[in-house]
Amino acid sequence: QVQLVESGGGLVQAGGSLKVSCAASGRTFSAYAMGWFRRAPGKEREIVAAISRTGGDTYYADSVKGRFTISRDNAKNTLYLQMNSLKPEDTALYYCAAGGTVITTNPWQYIYWGQGTQVTVSS
Repeated sequence: QVQLVESGGGLVQAGGSLKVSCAASGRTFSAYAMGWFRRAPGKEREIVAAISRTGGDTYYADSVKGRFTISRDNAKNTLYLQMNSLKPEDTALYYCAAGGTVITTNPWQYIYWGQGTQVTVSS
């Protein structure tokens, strides 16, 4: 069992930056590939970024490529998402998730999920 708790969300103006974190506890954090997902009001959940167990391999959705950076610190059992040049369309509830042993964009392959942290970008 892995418990995931997101933090760092908030209200930011368009063009601003925000860094959200995901603290993991329970089983070995480094054993899992990790992902950030988001769900905007009235929209389906979508993947934002994913990272391999060691952090050596990453994936970004086209909508955030070049603006967001996913990273992890296995010594601190923490996953991060640095978000720059934020846009109003980035407004959503952001979730972290722990998956299998390889990086994946498929939400059904993620086993553990956090409760989410709200990010709101004003225009």
